[in-house]
Amino acid sequence: MQAGNAIEVKDVVKSFKIYKDKGTSLKEKILFLRRNKFETRTVLDGISFSIKKGEAVGLVGNNGCGKSTTLKLLTKIIYPNSGSIEVDGQVSALIELGAGFHPDMSGRENIYINASIFGLTKKEIDKKVDSIIEFSGLGDYIDEPVRIYSSGMYMRLAFAVAINVDAEVLFIDEILAVGDAAFQEKCFNKLMEIKQKGTTVVIVSHSLGQIEKICDRSIWIKDGKIQMQGKPADVHKAYLEFMNVAQ
Repeated sequence: MQAGNAIEVKDVVKSFKIYKDKGTSLKEKILFLRRNKFETRTVLDGISFSIKKGEAVGLVGNNGCGKSTTLKLLTKIIYPNSGSIEVDGQVSALIELGAGFHPDMSGRENIYINASIFGLTKKEIDKKVDSIIEFSGLGDYIDEPVRIYSSGMYMRLAFAVAINVDAEVLFIDEILAVGDAAFQEKCFNKLMEIKQKGTTVVIVSHSLGQIEKICDRSIWIKDGKIQMQGKPADVHKAYLEFMNVAQ
């Protein structure tokens, strides 16, 4: 990896098999062989980019363009068919709301589970648990099972954990679209704070204004390829012009 880079993506291709009508049992697969036919859908077609340490980058594009797939590849939730991905530093991620939460455990217990997934020891979590709870603003609900939480409460807890693990690289997928305006503002201010401390941030969002406030650069993905990258205002202008024409 080149010195000064936190992320390097080189010639990455990712495709998925889309089954027309896949049988679930061996009998169905034998009797209805044609149902096992599938088509290969290429979501990312040889994309390459690098992100410097401390840089904040937004991934933009229309639904299905491959931006969320890119984020899942960066976090190693899925792997590319070809190409290489390198990420330097401890990673924290907000990819899917409440992912990793155990519904029957309390918010407090889930803090320990999620923070340990991000690599923290119990002793490290013990030092941070009070600040995580305070940031979440869940109050007495923190000791209630998370199955009773609303989507906004899930987001509060998930975000509070993710931004308090002192990660070097933070990935966020549309998570800031959830919750009330006051908490969104709180999250935005916290993001700016950790960015100023040198954390590398990658955000997938349809909120272009949000990206322009946080990010140094935007990458526009179109049909699985990088269409344009540069200053957010410039990239977003071109993207919106394209979307208006396409509509």
